[in-house]
This record gives sequence, C-alpha cells and structure tokens, in this order.
Amino acid sequence: MQQPQFGRRLRQLRTERGLSQSALAGDGMSTGYLSRLESGARKPTERAVDYLAERLGIDRGAFEEPSKKSFLQALTIAASANSEEFNDELSELLESSGVEDPVLRWHGFWLVAQRRLQQGRHDEARGHLEEAVRIADDLDIPELRCRAQTQFARCLRSLGEVSAALAVAEQAYRLSRAADLSAQEVGAALLALISCEAEAGRLPDARAHSEELLEVVGDRADALGAEAHWASATVRVRQGDYEGAQQLLGQALDRLSSHENLLLWVRLRLAAASLSLQSHPPLVERAAELLAEVEPAVALVGTEVSRQELATLKAHLAQHQGRPDEALRIIREMRKEPLLITHRDLIRLRILEAQLMIGSGEVAEGVQQLRQLAEEAQREANIDLAAEAWRLLAQSLTPQAAGS
Repeated sequence: MQQPQFGRRLRQLRTERGLSQSALAGDGMSTGYLSRLESGARKPTERAVDYLAERLGIDRGAFEEPSKKSFLQALTIAASANSEEFNDELSELLESSGVEDPVLRWHGFWLVAQRRLQQGRHDEARGHLEEAVRIADDLDIPELRCRAQTQFARCLRSLGEVSAALAVAEQAYRLSRAADLSAQEVGAALLALISCEAEAGRLPDARAHSEELLEVVGDRADALGAEAHWASATVRVRQGDYEGAQQLLGQALDRLSSHENLLLWVRLRLAAASLSLQSHPPLVERAAELLAEVEPAVALVGTEVSRQELATLKAHLAQHQGRPDEALRIIREMRKEPLLITHRDLIRLRILEAQLMIGSGEVAEGVQQLRQLAEEAQREANIDLAAEAWRLLAQSLTPQAAGS
C-alpha cells in the first residue's frame, strides 16, 4: 500500500462511517500510529492493513482508491460519447466519489450540466452549474469562473428566474473585462447579460451591450458572430425596430452554414422564425419559409428541445394564418409530454393557448389562464410578457363589459 494514497483513503473510509480515530484503533492499534497512517507519515504493514480492513468491515482492495480511477474513466467515456447512460454514471460519481482534484471535478460538473442543458433539463443542470461556479471560485481561474457564471445565468434565465440570472450575468461580464479575457469569453458573457437585461425590461442597457457585443465579434464568421447578431436582433424587436432586426437576422443567418454547426444553424432559423412572427406586422410568409427550411434538419438531427421549439412555432404560425383549430391541436398534443422549452417560450405558448380557448368558446377558462400568466410573468419580472398577457386579458373582457 502506497502513501499518501492509503492514508487519504483510510481517513475517507473512517469518516464515512462516523468513527473517531480512537474508535477505529480499538485495542489492537494506538491512535498515534493510526494518525501517522492517515497523514501518510508511516507506511502500513500487512498486519495493520488486515486489522483496519476487519475493523472497517471491508476487503483490503477498498484501500486502493477505486473512486478516482472510476471517475477518470467515466469522465473520459462521457466526454467522448454523448450517451445518457454514461452521463448518469458520471453524475452519480460526482455525488459519491472521493475525488479531490478540483479541476477534474469542475470538468465533470461542467460536462454533465452541458448535456442536461442540451436536453432541456434545466432544473437538473442548475445544481451542477452551481457546483461548477463554487469550484471555479475556489480555484480562482478567471476563464473557468466566467464560463461557469455565464452558463449558470443562462440556465437561471431559462428557468424564469430573471432577477437572479441578471445578477450572475453581470458578475460574469465584469469578471471577463477585469481579467481581460478573450473575445470568446467576453462575447459569451455579453450574450448572457443581454438576454437577461432584455427579459427584465432593461432595453436601453441591453441595446448598449448589444452594440458592444457587435464590436467585440467584429467580422467573425463563426458561431459567436452569428449569435451576437441574433441577440442584437432580439433586442431591436423588443424595441420595435423591426427593420433593423431583420437586417441583423439576415447577417446572423449568413454567418453560419449548415456544414459548420448544424444544431446552431437550426437554432438560428427557429429564432429567426420566432422574431419574424413577433414583428409588427408579423412576417408570416417569412416565418413559414424558415420553418419549412428547418423542419427536415430538425427531423434528422434535432434534439427533443428543438422538436418542441419547432412545434411551438408551428402553433404560433397556424394562429397567424387563421387556423386556430390547428394551433390549439398542436398545443394540446404537446402538453401530453413534459415540455422542455425555455420558461419564456412556455409562457408565450400558454398565452397563445388562452387566446385560442377564448376564441373557441372556453371563455372563462381562457380568461383565468391569461390572468394567472400575467401575474406570474409580473412576479418574475418578465415585463414584456406580463404586458402582453394583461393587454390580451383586457381585450377579452371588453366585449363582456360592453354587453353587461
């Protein structure tokens, strides 16, 4: 048995069982000798190993630190194979293993969180990202700190926790600038900050940061460049600058081909279709073209999240095309399974559902749902969604008031 590995493993096994050194030592070993074993100052004899194994109720092989080896294997396998089985195994090891290397643990929590986010499992990703933020802060590595905070902010925003997300995004952005990090890190932090500011109704701040982001990315024809133009277009839509938004969207779509990053190519077109429908007046034909273009790719390589995003947009499109029955059918079909779309998209979908319910004669149910959604969005600081829900609620109640 090699030291200090033996001592570290011995201390772990003892503390896991809630034993003091004197309780483990018993009558057959001095506590002083046991203390020196745990500190790594003494190499254990065969007799000592047998005695301690018996006292702990384990085989001798348990002292070999299998947890670290298993963790490294699981981390390597999970990183090279996008398999739910391997991700779950890695997640379990993160919770139970005695791996002490903080960099390895950060990598493990980060990898599992990324996979959970891709699957739309934001609740599960949240805990892993919180741990990644904590470990990165302890390590005091600016790149890891910024990266973890940025992704944590995006996760919180997707869960509808806008105020908390905004605070974390601001920290990530300040860190990226203070540490003079790369354009990639600064750009990612700005993307998170802009989306949080826009959702919180801080549109002037979001606009200023979107202009800064476009300066950061410059002429980059990559994923960051495309996402920067997408984010800037989103801000302009919320400010009512629909022409400017369409120009930026066109630039975003031009900066990334399907051969470079097919999943991002899909996301960009879904986003472009969504923003087209949010324009005034809605660009219905443009949205229909984008959805028709992206549907085969979603069927081929799409995740469950992108499939639900496509269905959500098809419901909105059907409503704009004067097919309310089709829109309501799509929504009711979607609600038969767990919805993995972001909290914002879910609220927008439920607002649409309430509109359709009122139009189909389910007035009381639709009005109640709209009121609940308006109150929920207001509590969560989703200013524009709250305003939209209250506006539609007022419209739905006006004919009733006039007739009373």
